Amino acid sequence: MQLTLPPKVTPRAFERLAEINASESAPKALRIAVEGGGCSGFQYEIELDSTRDDDMVLEGSGQKVVIDPVSLPFLADATIDFTAELIGARFVINNPNATSSCGCGTSFSM
Repeated sequence: MQLTLPPKVTPRAFERLAEINASESAPKALRIAVEGGGCSGFQYEIELDSTRDDDMVLEGSGQKVVIDPVSLPFLADATIDFTAELIGARFVINNPNATSSCGCGTSFSM
């Protein structure tokens, strides 16, 4: 059986999530999911959500990033980060499992 490395979350991503949650009365977790679709076959869904019993929970800076068990194999050894560029600020996923991705960075193939 091959060991699957869990995704990593950068300190910058946790810090940005903390900024987002600072104005919330009930802080939410950042949910990262992989769904079928997008221009390359799969797409990332990133949203604020509550945790579920079967989620993998990654914690840092008092914040939580959660991934459901179906999405987890697609995100093995990926890095979840936050970037601010001229085109906008967003959470990004550097996924070594993706063989190609689209220009927008939200869709990929394996």
